[in-house]
Amino acid sequence: MIRPVMIGGAAVALVAASFTPSSAAERVPPPDRVVIDVVTVNGSGCPAGTAAVAVASDNTAFTVSYSNYLAQVGVGSKPTDNRKNCQLGLNVHVPQGFTYAIAQADYRGFAHLEPGAIGLEKASYYFQGTSQTTAVSHRFTGPADDDWQTTDTTDASSLVYAPCGASRILNVNTELRAGAGTSDPATTTSYMAMDSTDGSVNTLYHFSWKACP
Repeated sequence: MIRPVMIGGAAVALVAASFTPSSAAERVPPPDRVVIDVVTVNGSGCPAGTAAVAVASDNTAFTVSYSNYLAQVGVGSKPTDNRKNCQLGLNVHVPQGFTYAIAQADYRGFAHLEPGAIGLEKASYYFQGTSQTTAVSHRFTGPADDDWQTTDTTDASSLVYAPCGASRILNVNTELRAGAGTSDPATTTSYMAMDSTDGSVNTLYHFSWKACP
């Protein structure tokens, strides 16, 4: 079981990443600015205008922040509220001569789970025209009333890089679920959130860079 981890706030536009790729070629991000455009936004967890993307100033990572991403069950919720999802299509403008893969993803949020209630976070990402990566799930159980964080890491030998010289959309899929479990949904409310109105809670995707031949 993944235990909730306390996390601190961070400015969305200036993210500092500590991830260090394995090879010398991957340790040096491109010197020119990386720009990411949000091309498509789909899903109940990210209504229009509620998802934003920012690139770290050192080109080592990018963040996605949400302002209306919450799955809940119990008092005050509708049957469809127990599962929320979001698919983002991102156009990553990479400086000439470089390509990238996603080496690590850190997902953050807040969970309030009554005793016996269940929470789930699930995520995957893949490039347009390639096979979807295996979705990784993390399960939480109540009681819980705290920030949570999970990390998905890809081995260096399994990294999938964007094709050199080609523009491919990066699809980022996430899902949150809240289940009553053995709690009483008639008298309690439980939820899993991956949202923040001030940008202090966000998901962080670490780049692995390499030079194109």
